[in-house]
Order: sequence, then C-alpha cells, then structure tokens
Amino acid sequence: MPDVRLASPQGKWILLTTVLGSGMAMLDSTVVNVALPRIGRDLDADLAALQWTVNAYMLTLAGLILLGGSLGDRYGRRRVFVVGVVWFAVASLLCGIAPNAGVLIAARALQGIGGALLTPGSLALIQASFHPDDRARAVGLWSGFGGIGAAVGPFLGGWLVDGPGWRWVFLLNVPLALLCVPVAVRHVPESGDGGRHGRFDVLGAALGALSLALVTYALIEAQEGSLVVPLTAVAGVAAGIAFVYVERRRPDPMMPLDIFSSRQFTAVNLVTLCVYAAFGGFFFLAALQLQVVVGYSALGAGTALLPTTALMLLFSARSGALADRIGPRIPLTVGPLLCAAGLLLMLRVGPDASYAVDVLPALLVLGLGMVTLVAPLTATVLASVNTARAGLASGINNAAARAAGLVAVAALPLLAGMGEEAYRSAGAFDEAFGRAMLICAGLLVLGAGVALATVRPLPPDCRRPECRHHGAITAPPLEGVRGRARVSVEGEEAGAEG
Repeated sequence: MPDVRLASPQGKWILLTTVLGSGMAMLDSTVVNVALPRIGRDLDADLAALQWTVNAYMLTLAGLILLGGSLGDRYGRRRVFVVGVVWFAVASLLCGIAPNAGVLIAARALQGIGGALLTPGSLALIQASFHPDDRARAVGLWSGFGGIGAAVGPFLGGWLVDGPGWRWVFLLNVPLALLCVPVAVRHVPESGDGGRHGRFDVLGAALGALSLALVTYALIEAQEGSLVVPLTAVAGVAAGIAFVYVERRRPDPMMPLDIFSSRQFTAVNLVTLCVYAAFGGFFFLAALQLQVVVGYSALGAGTALLPTTALMLLFSARSGALADRIGPRIPLTVGPLLCAAGLLLMLRVGPDASYAVDVLPALLVLGLGMVTLVAPLTATVLASVNTARAGLASGINNAAARAAGLVAVAALPLLAGMGEEAYRSAGAFDEAFGRAMLICAGLLVLGAGVALATVRPLPPDCRRPECRHHGAITAPPLEGVRGRARVSVEGEEAGAEG
C-alpha cells in the first residue's frame, strides 16, 4: 500500500512534480490560441494552417490519451511520465524553432503524443504514491494548481506574444521540463500494475487516431473542392467503422464498447460532445475575434478571456456540491443554456466593442454556464458505470471532449463561410464569427435538450469526483480510480484502474 504522506518532504516533491508536468500540458492548451494571429503573420500561414496548429496537438492527444494511461500501468508510471515530459519538451523546442507552418504543425502533433503520456500519468502518480488518508487532498491540490495554470495561461501567452515573441509560448516548456524531470527521478517512487494487463490495443489506438485525422483533414481542406477531400472523408468514416469492429472483437480493447450499455453514460457523452464542440470552437475563434476585429493586443485578448477560467476555478466545487443535493439533470440542462446565452451575447462584440459593456457580460454568462455544468457532468460520468471502471469512463469522456473540440475547430470555419484569408480581414472575419457563434449556441441548446430528456438522478452510493477545483475549458478533468481506496462519500470500495 502506498504510504507517502502529503506533509512529508517527499510528498511535497511528488505534488510539485505532478503539478509541473500536467501544468505544461494545461498551459499549452490555453496559451496557443492567443498566439495564432502572430503565428499566421510571421509564418505567412493561412487559416487552415492555424486550424492545424491547434488540431495537430488535439488529434494525437485525444487519440492516444487512453493508451498513455495503460502504458504507465505496464511499464512504470514514473518512467512513462518522465518520457512524456521529455517528449513534450523536445516537441515544444521544435515548435519554438519551427521555420515554417509545416514544421510547426508536425511538432504540435508530437507535442500531443507527449501530452498523452504525461497527462494521465500525473494523476496516476498521485494515486499510486500517497497514503489513502492524504490522497483526496493531494488530488484536490493537484487539480487546483492545474486550474491556476489554466487561468494564468492566456495572460502569460499574451504577454509572451507581445514581448519576447510567440515562439516563447512553446520554449517556456523547456525550463519547466528541466526542473520537473530531475525532481521526478529523485523523489517520485516507481509504481506499476503490469501483471493486470494483456496486450496493448495499438491497432485500436491507431485506427481511432487515423479516423479523427482523416475526418479533420477533409473538413479543413473542404473549401479547396478537390477530389481528395471526399475520398479522405470516406476513408475517415471507414477507419471509424474499423475502429468499432476492432474494439468489439478484441478481448482487451482500449475502449470496451460494452461500457456504452449504460444509457446514462452514453447520454452524458452525447452532452459532452455537444458542449465541448461549442467550447472548442468558441475559444479558437474568440482569441482571433478580439485581436483581428476588436483590435486587442495578444496580451489584451488573453486577459479578456480570463473570467471564464477564473469562475471555473473559484466555483466548480460549489457547483458539484449543489449537484449532489439537487441531482445532475437541472445543472446539465441549465448550464448549456447559460453558455448558449453567453455566446449569443458575443454577437455584440464587433469593431467598436466595449470590454465592460459587450465582452465581459458575455464571458461572465458563459463562465457561469460552464461552472454550472462541468462538475455535474464529471460526477454523472463516474456514477453511470461500475466503480471499478470509473477511471476508464473518465478517460473516454475526456477523449470525447477533446475529439469534439478537434472536429469543431476543423468544421466551424467551413460552416461559417470563413475563407483561407478571413483572419486577415476584420470585416470578413466578424461576419463569419457571428455565424459561428449561432452554430455553437445551437450545439449547446442541443446538449441541454439531450440532458433534459435522458439524464437521471445519481444513486446515493456512487463515486464522487476528486478534481473538484479546476479550470478546465478544453475537456472535463481526468479522474482515476484508487485501488483498494474508499471512493465515495459512503465508502464504496474501488477496483484498480486499468
């Protein structure tokens, strides 16, 4: 049984290591958007290249995050975590020195692989290292510091872009890794669970990532109108069908399809797809709108977007407690509707927009909606399956949210009629942004309808989330299962996470 106490020097080093590692990935997911206009100008990149700058990272992260957790269990959680941090840092260095958009996109894809190794690994290290009596507090501190990193990200990214330059958005990860790796090697105990696992589902992971890549390519390149686009789309759908077939036939699949036999789990993931597609599209386009149309600097745009993350960080735990009392259906219905209202308020954000009158109210309403729905969504995912599979359920839900954001970033410019040079014209981008916000609001209303029609009350003995303080805006927070630990308020015993 792990016995490291949080108050001990080793416990503090372990917490620092995991916060640094996950913070690298958290920062990267929030700072890059504000740098996109400057990246586009410096590398002479069109809108499709900016989409790929975001999506190349999300593609490999979403496609491999489930596999990354299994690799840590098999080969050692500390070892895989350290490999992920080093991989992420090297890829970040490549991003920072990229001479053109093609190299930057390839390096971003490599970054996503590193993120898939270190993101689940940081939580797994906490669960495998700390004494059961300290584990919940350690996870709470980990998620809270991660939320602070998410809140600081846009501000820091804007400052770097306007100061040293956009390349430092990526180069900043290198010194963080140089601090994180020695601490991990020296102070974090190794742990693993290799005896509980069969063969890795490499084929399933490859097919899932290939399907996402091909569909994303077809959506981003659709405006070219070449024959390659429909062929790629068909190939993407075929890869998706093959993925489902492989996962159904394998004895040890990466994503066991029988987990979707829970109607509640399936319904909540449908809600997740709707709301995180809207969020992914909004945060990609909002940073561009504030700079291209309103005229903000990168620092101004990053600072302007802080209220949503700050509200999440401050009030997510209270939202979770409220959902415990009243059940998840109301929060999962009202939350998306509030978010939709916030996006409709963003229609007022144009060339002469006032931050206090136009931008801030929209972001506050959006933030309140996110606060209302994110914690109950995580709780409902965990409660909808057997406790021993809660970690798997959380991983699937997290991957689904990232995939939804990936597809939204690819599809929204096409659906909103943004040309390849739209971000260079304030008038053209403003018109397309308005259409995109209407689409995102519609997705949120659809998510609210699905929640109202399908979500049921939680059982009294279900597992509650540990990550109650967070600022996640790109995906729900990851949750794990603690072997032989008490996993709910009532004290239900958990199985070990696979």
